[in-house]
Amino acid sequence: MSHNKHNYNPNNKDPKAAADTEKAKEQQQAAQEAASDDVDVIEDVEALDSEDQTETLEGQILELNKKLEEEKNKYLLLYADFDNFRKRTIREKAELIKNGGEQAFKGLLPVIDDFERGLEAAAKDENADPKQIEGFRLIYNKLKKYLEQNGVKEFDMTDDTFNADRHEAIAAVPAPSEDKKGKILDTVQKGYTLNDKVLRHAKVVVGQ
Repeated sequence: MSHNKHNYNPNNKDPKAAADTEKAKEQQQAAQEAASDDVDVIEDVEALDSEDQTETLEGQILELNKKLEEEKNKYLLLYADFDNFRKRTIREKAELIKNGGEQAFKGLLPVIDDFERGLEAAAKDENADPKQIEGFRLIYNKLKKYLEQNGVKEFDMTDDTFNADRHEAIAAVPAPSEDKKGKILDTVQKGYTLNDKVLRHAKVVVGQ
């Protein structure tokens, strides 16, 4: 009895299987190419996103720097205003301490004037009591010393040039000579300063 034997030959390929294999390879390659394209697209998108983010961050940084500069300028102005206020307060306080008794001292000047007129009149009075005169003189000297110790000083500007900041002209008379024009010829009432600030203007007669 004879049997039909099929001899296997590896070189004999099934055409259908070969076609399927080739098709599978093509599909795999297409998938790989598509995946590669997708990766490129993703990378491009990521690059664009990165550029946008960088521009956004740079814009935010510029805006923050601008606001920081504005706040810095506000701070400097505020500091300058406060420093000026502090200096002005210190100056005003020092001025108040220095000249705080201005009105009180000014009120004592007429008393000084009365003492001086009284002592001058007593010196011409033959009947005046020398002891009384000496007593008045002691009081006068103590008062003058007290004022001087507190910065009150008199100024006599006879023969000096008239200065409206320190003098009050109560009369103008013909000058005895050309060089006396505009000069103070007589002091009717003494002027006083308090710490170099005019406390009372001197009343004077000016040559013209």
